[in-house]
Amino acid sequence: MAERPVWASEPPAGAPGGAADERVARIALVQMACTDDRAANVDAAERHVRAAAAQGARLVLLPELFEYLYWPQVEAEHLFALAHPVEGHPFLGRFRALAAELGVVLPVSFFEKAGQAHFNSLMMIDADGSALGVYRKSHIPDGPGYEEKYYFNPGDTGFRAWRTAVGTVGVGICWDQWYPECARAMALQGAELLLYPTAIGSEPVASGGLDTKDMWQRAMQGHAVANAMYVAATNRVGREAALAGDDVAQFYGSSFVADPTGALVAEADRASATLVFADLHLDAARRFRAGFGFFRDRRPDLYGALMTADGGPRREG
Repeated sequence: MAERPVWASEPPAGAPGGAADERVARIALVQMACTDDRAANVDAAERHVRAAAAQGARLVLLPELFEYLYWPQVEAEHLFALAHPVEGHPFLGRFRALAAELGVVLPVSFFEKAGQAHFNSLMMIDADGSALGVYRKSHIPDGPGYEEKYYFNPGDTGFRAWRTAVGTVGVGICWDQWYPECARAMALQGAELLLYPTAIGSEPVASGGLDTKDMWQRAMQGHAVANAMYVAATNRVGREAALAGDDVAQFYGSSFVADPTGALVAEADRASATLVFADLHLDAARRFRAGFGFFRDRRPDLYGALMTADGGPRREG
């Protein structure tokens, strides 16, 4: 990597101590630049995973759609050729073998073709190389510089939390990270850690040119607080134009880990290709979460408004 790794290893503030044999899981976030050379991007991703595992990481998170430039900046039919079915996929098998070799959990983002449908998907690969399942991105953005509805069907898997070698892990993809319902659904399924692979950067002038970096982090810090659990997101860096002559997007990195109090315990800068490490004190976080009472005091019987688009009563038939 181009820069020194970022480290964090303290338990969540205010969490009670425990036995010496409690679970502490080291995770690593890969913050990387992507190019129009797919083979080179996949090779680079493998190098980053190996570097993270060599420093003790047991779970390594790569950015969203790391195999190529962020092509949904534009609408172009020929870019659908980037999609492949899960079976016979050009690099998923490679990362399954890598996970088994290194003994690491690998959530891997990819562009999925399934029949006539296309999805922004992620395969959860356990530390023995087994495929635990596929999650398809649920919330699909549509706006200047983020034309994802042109490429991706809305996900149909529902939110997922997987029991992995490092603990129970929930993963959303990019735009999912702005929705508290997504985070809560994964937490209710037993997630101890929420992960969000991402591709986000400068907003085009057409949509106001807003720098969303702080908003982006705060939204997920809120998920960490409301669910009293670790949250981590990784992003790409660099300037990209999906097609020659198009506007250039500046991806702002800033990959981070938030602890169960919402504090940022590790954060990369806006420009460097680097690794972000954090040691997650999962049993201490579990006690903290139980003691805070958020899940004890929930009132699902009162949340019916969340099941409709307008907050009104559900209409039958």
